[in-house]
Amino acid sequence: MEMKLANFRIKWMIIICLLVFSELLDLIVSFNFPSIKLFHFTTIAVIVCAIPFLLITLKEMGKKSVEYEKNEQKLKNIYDSLDVAIWSHDLKTNQLFITQGIEKLYGVSLEDFYHDHALWKKVIFSDDLPIISEREHKIALGETVTSEYRIIRPNGEVRWIYDRGFPTLDSKGNFVYFSSVLFDITDRKESEDRYRSLVEMSPDIIAVVSEEKIEYINEAGWRMMGAAYPEELIGKSPLNYVPNNIIRTIRRRVGSYDNPIQERVSFEFQVKRLDGELIDVEMASTPILFEGRFAVQVVGRDITERKRAEQTIKKMAYYDALTGLPNRNSFKAHLTEAVTNHQHQKPAVLFLDLDRFKIINDTKGHSIGDLILQMAAGRLQGAVQQNGIVSRQGGDEFIILLEDTDKEQVTYIAEKILNAFSKPFSVNNQEFFVSTSIGISLYPEDGADEESLIKNADTAMYKAKERGNIFQFYSSSLNGISVRKMELENGLRKALEFNQLMLYYQPQFSLTTGEIVGMEALIRWDHPEHGFVPPSEFIPLAEETGLIVPIGKWVLREACRQRKDWSKEGIADFPIAVNVSVRQFEDDHFIEYTAAVLEEIGLDAGLLELEITESIMQNLQRSSYILHQLERMGVLLSIDDFGTGYSSLSYLNRLPIHKIKIDKSFVQDVPFLASQEMLVKTIIDMGLNLNYIVIAEGIETEHQLEFLRQNDCAVGQGYLFSKPLPADEIEMYLERNKSGIRF
Repeated sequence: MEMKLANFRIKWMIIICLLVFSELLDLIVSFNFPSIKLFHFTTIAVIVCAIPFLLITLKEMGKKSVEYEKNEQKLKNIYDSLDVAIWSHDLKTNQLFITQGIEKLYGVSLEDFYHDHALWKKVIFSDDLPIISEREHKIALGETVTSEYRIIRPNGEVRWIYDRGFPTLDSKGNFVYFSSVLFDITDRKESEDRYRSLVEMSPDIIAVVSEEKIEYINEAGWRMMGAAYPEELIGKSPLNYVPNNIIRTIRRRVGSYDNPIQERVSFEFQVKRLDGELIDVEMASTPILFEGRFAVQVVGRDITERKRAEQTIKKMAYYDALTGLPNRNSFKAHLTEAVTNHQHQKPAVLFLDLDRFKIINDTKGHSIGDLILQMAAGRLQGAVQQNGIVSRQGGDEFIILLEDTDKEQVTYIAEKILNAFSKPFSVNNQEFFVSTSIGISLYPEDGADEESLIKNADTAMYKAKERGNIFQFYSSSLNGISVRKMELENGLRKALEFNQLMLYYQPQFSLTTGEIVGMEALIRWDHPEHGFVPPSEFIPLAEETGLIVPIGKWVLREACRQRKDWSKEGIADFPIAVNVSVRQFEDDHFIEYTAAVLEEIGLDAGLLELEITESIMQNLQRSSYILHQLERMGVLLSIDDFGTGYSSLSYLNRLPIHKIKIDKSFVQDVPFLASQEMLVKTIIDMGLNLNYIVIAEGIETEHQLEFLRQNDCAVGQGYLFSKPLPADEIEMYLERNKSGIRF
């Protein structure tokens, strides 16, 4: 509107000026040339002709003015629509020009800036004022300056400003004019800050490599590399730390500036730290532009611990933690490989079991047992060497795979193993005798797959154990052994529940008077399918499975109950002897349970005799404590199967033992071996000298009886007097022999 008004005024001023000019011209000509009249009309004609031209010119000027106004308005609209402000300041006239966009940037009205030219500086974040000081210094020198700083809006909001200033100096170098363009870059800065925070705070390695140099690496990266600060790595070649083949792979698959390949590459490799240590890393790389140049961005992480964990898991999955030997899974994999992929070979499987190990483990504790297992593994490896693979099946069982062999070679290695176990194991200055039994199966005659070969070797091993610490090749006739063992184990777990167990009793007689002086309770198992199972078959199975503890508790309670019933019936007061297994004896609640049974049943403790084996000597301190506690209760104590273990007489003399029982294997050979007679006589003499009552079991002949009586053996039991009988039959036997028996 202002532009239109100005144009209107200019029009009339020009017309008036033309009229005035023509009149003045006419006066001058008339004064100087009065005779010329024509000139007067000529000036008027010129003026008249000029007026249309003038009007057309003014009209065009009007159009240009309108177009200028429109363009100015468009430019203003553009400025207003953008977060951009233009600041122009003429320092000579102190004229200030500011676009409307500054209101959006600062949140302050335009008039406030015109009233206070320093307002822009007053709202700058205090920490960024040094930036302004440096900026003003450069502008004064005429330098174009770009600055980024923060302002605080009236509502407390902090915004980032991008300010590019253009100073103008006059010919004398004086600063006379200044203009600048201001942008709001808050979103960009916050995005950059977020990205920078993510990068710098990331636990992963983030690095940029360009032109064979490390251009950038975050804190996680340089710390992982063992650097104290990033400058130790920036500018260095990655070839100093990364294998050449990895660099070549990245070059090939990522490309170059001239021929970039947009491919993401992932891989695992080892990086060499600054201290020379190798660590495992997992990395991915991708091409990027960094500061306008082709580069490769690398993102990764330290997976050393994960690799170690994987190795540990793998070791746990395929290796025995105690011995370091391959475990069952690893062995099966090797055996399957040998059978399926090398069918021209003839592998053999040796299944081993350590005899007497369970007793040592129970009496001396797992720490001693573990040491023995480790030493046993070493002896097996020493015997097998490079001829096969030794693995631990579990517990005290080992399996050996001989990958390509024959029967002669297997026999040789089995004999080497038996010979290796003929020597005692020395642990903490104690010697432990552990033998082994070996079962052997051969491919393909004893099995066409790994499962059959292992099962048949296991079956042969049980036969070897029965025969006594030897090795045994599998044959089809042994098939029934493993099947029966499995059936008995399953049946034994139900025997207590279904009342299949019972006690038989065998009397003990004074070899001087013939009177009954004791009674031994012996367990029997009446299997519903197999009939009576010999104790020699199911007792070791109960020991192996741990069922001996609940079975032993049942035997103790049942024997005490029966002894109490006999007392009520007026049968002579002789003690009843109960066998106690090593596992039962080592039970933490054994003393407590024994006392509770005696109290519950109301049986005098002096009528209970507990028979223990020499194996308890291997944990003397604990055994001594238990035995003394039982003695204080009044329970009688005896050593069963004396002479078959490894007890020390010096230790034995310290224990509250009342009786020792000579094992029947010694007594049975009395008529045939003079050396055996001498051994029995020595045991009797030793027992008498230590004030023990000596009991001989397994007496079957008059000759054995006479020999024992002549050597002052006090008590005997055996089939010569009576076989073990159930409770009802033993009562009749006692009735018939009230006054004893005659010799």
